[in-house]
Amino acid sequence: MVNAYQARQWYEPLRQLAQKMPLVIIVRNPKTAIALGKESPLPVFYAKTIGDIENLLASQQIDAVFYVNQNIRNFQMMRFNSPAHVFICHGESEKAYMWSNQMKAYDYVFSAGVAAQERLAKNLTRYNVAERTRLVGRPQIDVDYPAPISVNPELPTVLYAPTWEGDRPSMRYGSVQSHGVALIESLIKDGGFNIIFRPHPRSGINDSGYGAALDKIQARLTEANADSAGTLFYDESPQWGWQWAMSDICVTDISAVAYDFLATGKPLLITKPLSAEASVDDSPALLRVPSLISNNAANGPTVIRERLAQTDDSYADLVEHYFGDTSKNASMNRFLNASVEIIDESHSLNEKSGRA
Repeated sequence: MVNAYQARQWYEPLRQLAQKMPLVIIVRNPKTAIALGKESPLPVFYAKTIGDIENLLASQQIDAVFYVNQNIRNFQMMRFNSPAHVFICHGESEKAYMWSNQMKAYDYVFSAGVAAQERLAKNLTRYNVAERTRLVGRPQIDVDYPAPISVNPELPTVLYAPTWEGDRPSMRYGSVQSHGVALIESLIKDGGFNIIFRPHPRSGINDSGYGAALDKIQARLTEANADSAGTLFYDESPQWGWQWAMSDICVTDISAVAYDFLATGKPLLITKPLSAEASVDDSPALLRVPSLISNNAANGPTVIRERLAQTDDSYADLVEHYFGDTSKNASMNRFLNASVEIIDESHSLNEKSGRA
């Protein structure tokens, strides 16, 4: 269930796709299957073994399989030739994960925009980017998520949404220890902000020190909230999306959060990884969006107010580069159209080969 957020953010796009054709979520873990079965708008099929998957494919016409991550057990599905295999991911980012050589295993990769195609072309060899990718934007930006809280409308709202600590040196982008404790403390002491602290669901899973820093932040927010003029919220809500509309500025790491928030056009700060081993690419976004170094995290209120006061901060060209058209329902429609096209193509090929 630590990875359930990856499926949850696709519930609404897949629910809309299910209005055009039947969909099912395949889950390999029993506890996760039970939990998702209670909350998912789509039917859930529990496949403990590869034999269970074989039985499903033998009894149902499965024309496409969508993957939200690259978990090793997902790759057992790749042995089957009849479905189209499509990587939809769980968020656009500049993490090295986004140009893994494993991308070649999929028939298609759904990318948000041209920037993703450029990233793949730059880092992958022997890979036809134009043929293997489809640009679908970020359909999640076309979903209205209910907020579980209200904030003081007289104060600016800061969303701090760091990523996890990573599971290898090249993925050490997380800022909870290096920036987060000092940043949150400075904002609380200032007293002039609403704070939404949204940690990555996997935070602390590999590093007890990272988890301890999370606990410290949670305790500090809970303690200070009673007497604060602003709302101080440690966010463990199941939905990711309502925070974008409620926040005036976002502080985050090199992660999918940065690109989700970039699409809002609101001010953004991206933390600079303290680890020299973290793989950082000189992308257009990282070159343009201001960074926050760890030594300046304790000066958070001043930095944030300066960013909020800037009026020449339009990222319209960056948004276009990373997401394409972000007008209402443009991304959702591109996702639905690309999905239907691939499913229809796969079904036609299966009929010709006698597999349908």
